[in-house]
Amino acid sequence: MSKIKKIVLSAMFLAMLIVISRFLSINLQLLTIGFAFVPIMLSALYLGPKYSAMIAALGDLMGALLFPFGPYFPGFTISAGITGLIYGLFLYRKPEKKMSNKKLILFLTISSAVVLGFSSVLLNSLFLHVLYGKAFVALLATRVVKDLVMLPIQVIVIFILHKLLHPVIKKYLCE
Repeated sequence: MSKIKKIVLSAMFLAMLIVISRFLSINLQLLTIGFAFVPIMLSALYLGPKYSAMIAALGDLMGALLFPFGPYFPGFTISAGITGLIYGLFLYRKPEKKMSNKKLILFLTISSAVVLGFSSVLLNSLFLHVLYGKAFVALLATRVVKDLVMLPIQVIVIFILHKLLHPVIKKYLCE
């Protein structure tokens, strides 16, 4: 894939991320429920860890500056970048290489579990504790429940989207 195609696709995923995370999600003070994982995971699948980390971090930074929910805290931007990096390390394969369904489901499950466990539960709970002074254990419990519900949803949504988008990506971006 040419560098220009990667930049254009990155811009599209970044725009999708900002719109989905800021306008199409439920944002409570200590909890966000939404589908912002979709553009990050798709960028990880098609562009790799470097691009997905940049898209996730820039999406958080630009979203926080343009459409803030509360005070900006750089820890969340770092956490978003780590999220994109982890997804990219687990999920990226050259577009011309097709991953088997079992392997894709396995990598989606492992990467989502690592991201949800480390980035969402641990780091974001710690940052919310630092920012708002809420009880760390209570934040952990709330986020664990939400992320246990989100894990199968993430795997199913990305699996279906990847199966639908892979032929298009292969046809138009790998030429």
